[in-house]
Amino acid sequence: MIIEIKIPRPGESVTEVAIGNWLVQDGDIVDRDQEIADVETDKATLPLIAPEPGKIKIMARAGEKIQVGDLACTIDTGFAANQQEIREKHADNKQDTALKDIAPPATRTDTTDVAAASQEKTNMGQSDKQPAIKITPLARRKMEEARLSVDDIIRGLRKITSDDVDLVLKGESVSRSETGQMLKGGRQVERHPMSPLRRKLSRRLVAVKNETAMLTTFNEVDMTGVIGLRKKYQQPFQDKHGIKLGLVSFFAKAAAQALLQYPDVNSSIEGDEMITPSFVDLGIAVQTDKGLMVPVIRNAETMSMAQMEKQITDLALKARNNRVTLEEMTGGTFTITNGGIFGSMLSTPILNPPQSAILGIHNIVERPVAIQGNVEIRPIMYVALSYDHRIIDGATSVRFLKTIKEFIESPLTMFSGADPEKDLLGN
Repeated sequence: MIIEIKIPRPGESVTEVAIGNWLVQDGDIVDRDQEIADVETDKATLPLIAPEPGKIKIMARAGEKIQVGDLACTIDTGFAANQQEIREKHADNKQDTALKDIAPPATRTDTTDVAAASQEKTNMGQSDKQPAIKITPLARRKMEEARLSVDDIIRGLRKITSDDVDLVLKGESVSRSETGQMLKGGRQVERHPMSPLRRKLSRRLVAVKNETAMLTTFNEVDMTGVIGLRKKYQQPFQDKHGIKLGLVSFFAKAAAQALLQYPDVNSSIEGDEMITPSFVDLGIAVQTDKGLMVPVIRNAETMSMAQMEKQITDLALKARNNRVTLEEMTGGTFTITNGGIFGSMLSTPILNPPQSAILGIHNIVERPVAIQGNVEIRPIMYVALSYDHRIIDGATSVRFLKTIKEFIESPLTMFSGADPEKDLLGN
């Protein structure tokens, strides 16, 4: 039976997607519930799942734009049963071979078979003299069909010349083409289509610059208090909750509480109206191979540190594995972006529309600072708040960022109750 696999609708407003990457080859036998392709939208990347086992026939090329509901591939389920018979027969043959290998070779024919097997093993890169060469299953199948050995492949790539050796000895850079040919001073240019996510991101970033009155205010934060708390409670926190006590969760906790004090920073513009929610849906920017994604933590103002940390960790992992859903990417009221993990000292983060503000945190560097008339070396972080001046006044933005600074420099003030340290660890 032939099953048609059509592009599902990822969301109500999504009508066009792109096949980001096929995870199988045309003609492969796939299993039930196997991920066979990545489907890219302008917000997220979602998997295409095989509903039944069988032989796949790919109908849409990778990178090709395709409408929701269009045919992506077909699966011939008749091949699934045949493949199972082949596997069982192969298993029986392996068992028979294993039984034969137990007995010592007694005839010239057995010796010849052993020699042939040894030669085949050597041809596939498994000789004792050289380390084994890893071969992907697809490459191995193509090599077997074309009757090619590892030596055939390696010899067919290129020759090492004396110039190559001289370049390496001199420490000069050497580039390779797709065929393995080394190129000196090459000027190759690659062209590939932008993913829907990056196209949408490009349009939104340009729109932000053109349609908002964006400004950025800065401050510096002494991280001594947070670093001390993390060092003191890292192991108890990890033992209790099974996750590490991270740095971003402190800023998430601080931002959630500060936004309740300064609701304008948590607001957005819709037409001629100012929308101010009573909750904080906190976006955490995550850099992925597909581009920047911002999954959202719902009702961050109600969460404990453990809940916040688990949400941040889970959503970041899903984003990097291209498994974050459209629902998890929409509806944020404020965003935090962390350029410090890449070594950034300072930046002016750009707004994530329709939000009106975004907090940028950066790397921590030991700097000399004045403490009660004395110069001390402290771990300092520069923080930045970009905001839409149409809805947020300058004084409000400065006070909001100063509140963030005060929370981080005295982190226990973020926790209520008679025992703030117990509140930090959670129930």
